[in-house]
Amino acid sequence: MTVTDRFLKYVKFDTQSDELTNMTPSTPGQMIFARALEEELKAMGLKDITLDENSYLMATLPSNAGADIPTIGFIAHLDTSPDMSGRHVNPRIVKDYDGKDITLNAEDGVILSPSQFPELLDYVGQDLIVTDGKTLLGADDKAGIAEIITAIEYLQNHPEIKHGDIRIAFNPDEEIGLGAHKFDVDRFGAEWAYTMDGGAIGELEYENFNAAVAKVTFKGCNVHPGYAKHKMLNSLRVANQFAIMLPRWETPEHTEGYEGFYHLVSIEGTVEKTVLTYIIRDHDRDRFERRKKEFEHLTRKINNEFPDCASLELKDQYFNMREKIEPVMHIIDIAVEAMKEAGVTPKVQPIRGGTDGAQLSFKGLPCPNIFAGGLNFHGRYEFVPIPSMEKATDVIVAIARLTAAKA
Repeated sequence: MTVTDRFLKYVKFDTQSDELTNMTPSTPGQMIFARALEEELKAMGLKDITLDENSYLMATLPSNAGADIPTIGFIAHLDTSPDMSGRHVNPRIVKDYDGKDITLNAEDGVILSPSQFPELLDYVGQDLIVTDGKTLLGADDKAGIAEIITAIEYLQNHPEIKHGDIRIAFNPDEEIGLGAHKFDVDRFGAEWAYTMDGGAIGELEYENFNAAVAKVTFKGCNVHPGYAKHKMLNSLRVANQFAIMLPRWETPEHTEGYEGFYHLVSIEGTVEKTVLTYIIRDHDRDRFERRKKEFEHLTRKINNEFPDCASLELKDQYFNMREKIEPVMHIIDIAVEAMKEAGVTPKVQPIRGGTDGAQLSFKGLPCPNIFAGGLNFHGRYEFVPIPSMEKATDVIVAIARLTAAKA
């Protein structure tokens, strides 16, 4: 089966995650998909196949080159983003893309246009898989799953390619930040791994944001507005005062590259009580810590003016995996060499976000991130070039071969 055939089959599974259920997996569709993949891996004859109650699926392609080769892993996630529906995904293939607008849904006027998404022009002449304009596509990360399984099948069919033990894993709930929380690194048993969860062809990432969430609660006092003088404290107004004290240019819409930000993601409030929820991001650990201290400083400042009005909850989410990857940079060198061998130009760049690999690296499994090929994730304009998926499959095969050769 080709990587395209697999991908088109996998996107039919509704695996949208949900951060509100407080369960693992957060939605039943992820376990349904995991069980289907388990059956596929069994039919392929893989070894040590396990699927636990939390929907973590693992398996092994045994070594065909002796026992002295490092065990490596490849990982992808089962879920799709909560940002848009993943139910009834209806993909289609645009053959030999001509560089013009692609009508995704004529009835609703949904157009995938290079004027809005200029990256489309990088794929003129290629076959693209697109949505019908009503759902996301699911290349994040079903493209990664399809690439891993197709690469494993290729290695099975080409025993002349020598490799060590290769572990694969598919986990739930990456999109809600919980993919690595119940990942059993010891049971996985790899020396290092790669998440196939990046975007455009060539991406190779081993740096990501340090991340925290901040929740600031403002307590007010509601009094009839006709008689409120010197009595009312409007928590909505105080919350607004807090928000404008943060630097206006240090937000996602004004930053790029290694620049960090404060991002207000929700406001819930009445006169009596208002809650602001922020995410805090920075690649540099010292700047990250200073950003958190800025929240503490501004909370104290509000309370100096309005005693006992504001309270702050700060929670770290994940950290920059760079500090865990730098001591083992040979795993990046292998990936770079594998890409070049596959005819792909490596684009080593920081992730302006996080992956399961970041958390796994801090759990003892160094785990950089490799492209899966998709673009415009999490929405109706998502697409994936078929040659990018094919190249990602080639890169996995090359990593397996190079790891054995260098051992």
